[in-house]
Amino acid sequence: MADHAAPRAAPRSSLVRQALWWAADYLYAGRRQLAVLSLPWSVGRPRPTPAAWRQGDPELPEVYLVPGVYEHWTFLRPLGDALAAAGHGVRVVHGLGVNRRSIPDTADRLERMLAGAPVPSAGIVLVAHSKGGLIGKHVLVTSGAAIEAAKAADAGEDPTDAAAAATPRTSTRPLGLLGMVAVATPFAGARRARIFVDPSIRAFLPEDETIVMLGRETSINGRIVSIYGPFDPHIPEGSALDGATNIAVPAAGHFRVLAAPSTHRAVLEGIALLAQRDGA
Repeated sequence: MADHAAPRAAPRSSLVRQALWWAADYLYAGRRQLAVLSLPWSVGRPRPTPAAWRQGDPELPEVYLVPGVYEHWTFLRPLGDALAAAGHGVRVVHGLGVNRRSIPDTADRLERMLAGAPVPSAGIVLVAHSKGGLIGKHVLVTSGAAIEAAKAADAGEDPTDAAAAATPRTSTRPLGLLGMVAVATPFAGARRARIFVDPSIRAFLPEDETIVMLGRETSINGRIVSIYGPFDPHIPEGSALDGATNIAVPAAGHFRVLAAPSTHRAVLEGIALLAQRDGA
């Protein structure tokens, strides 16, 4: 893996620039929310993903997109299109709606989906946004990937293979999970969640039980790549994660960062790092 040290903080931007970034961020989010209304529609069955997403190179890890709170999977379509164009098969977790369930409940749903799907030969990488990164870390912890990767690293063995071979209690076979690339994820919580009354948002408070538990679970951080821009109006604490591979990109915003080519390149770099075997 790459250097796990957190990058140096970016220079502070002016309040005017931050206000402009904030406005652009919400305009982008509003446009992306409307993507759920675009064709093709479906009634009584899961909304189909783009055909190109199902044509991945078997030599590359398969990607599962995990959206943030109040985000349907269509919110992540620009990122999914970029991953598919690079040769990755792209999958989504159907049945989440706009992802308002609790982090543990959604993580359990994702783990069951992975347990019921064929394991691709090149393994699986979760690619998540915001809350999706907390869901993904929860799966990495409960699936046993964290423990197995840490054991292998301590023994001088390959943590990538060990993580992929972990078998959760809910399954009779390994999930093939190599790790996670998270974009704009509040790993330490977000204090601005206090201004909301919605439990789906207040679940991001730094003292929330799940946030605290995930913060204590550091053994899996080496299988996480965290990507973030110079300004995130929702996460003033930042998204850098100790022990993870932290990648700062020049694209500002909590939502608009998802559309930036620099973010797409960083996600692809992160997937490649997670898939790399020792000595490769």
